[in-house]
Amino acid sequence: MTQQIAAPVTGVSGADVAGTVDGVTAIGGAAGVDISLIGLFLNAAPLVMIIMLVLVAMSVACWAVIIEKFSSIRSAVDKTNQFENEFWSSDSLDKFYEKLKKRKARHPMAVIFSSAMDEWLKGKQPERIVRSDRPTSGELTISTKERIGQMMMVSINREIERLERGLGFLATCGSSAPFIGLLGTCIGIINSFTAIASSQNTSLAVVAPGIAEALFATAIGLAVAIPAVIAYNKFNGEVNRLAGKFDDFATEFQALLSRQTDGRVV
Repeated sequence: MTQQIAAPVTGVSGADVAGTVDGVTAIGGAAGVDISLIGLFLNAAPLVMIIMLVLVAMSVACWAVIIEKFSSIRSAVDKTNQFENEFWSSDSLDKFYEKLKKRKARHPMAVIFSSAMDEWLKGKQPERIVRSDRPTSGELTISTKERIGQMMMVSINREIERLERGLGFLATCGSSAPFIGLLGTCIGIINSFTAIASSQNTSLAVVAPGIAEALFATAIGLAVAIPAVIAYNKFNGEVNRLAGKFDDFATEFQALLSRQTDGRVV
């Protein structure tokens, strides 16, 4: 009987075996990495973690501004509509003005109206422009009209500026947050390629945590930017509509004063 001896296995080097062992070890180590959202944040590189913290702070500030502006602008819209209904249904400007003063209304339309009425009451005894064909008693002079228009315009500008406060911050966050997140993404990808070079292993298990960390930074940036842009567009449109209402009211109010003073002249 002839005894056959098995031929030795050839073609497998020690380097291949070592690489296989390293790959298995890397996969086993990667399997223990926490890739949850909190885990990605806690395991992030220091610079990427700072970027994430900046984005989280921006998100908190954005939502604070959104809640405040939603409340203030909604209140201004409702009170403006209520004011217009009460104003045009009132019998006398003086009575409506006294009623408004007793209520101590401080919404934009009330402030604009009060500034005009204050200037009108102060100008009831101005220097008269004498006309040869009609008496001047109770006449609204050109200078008084100009002062009323100027006071209303100043009040309108102040109220619009107050309503727009915080919108610039939303615009800034909406435009910059994606790029800040992209910076974190670039840093995370650089760290992943550095890990590949140092371990000499192209296994996905080695680079997956770094790539996930990088994409997480981008996701946070988008989570900041999207609500900020939507809120900015909404609030900016509502403020522009209010500004149009304020300008229309100022024009109509000056015309109303002119008609009333002209009606008093005999």
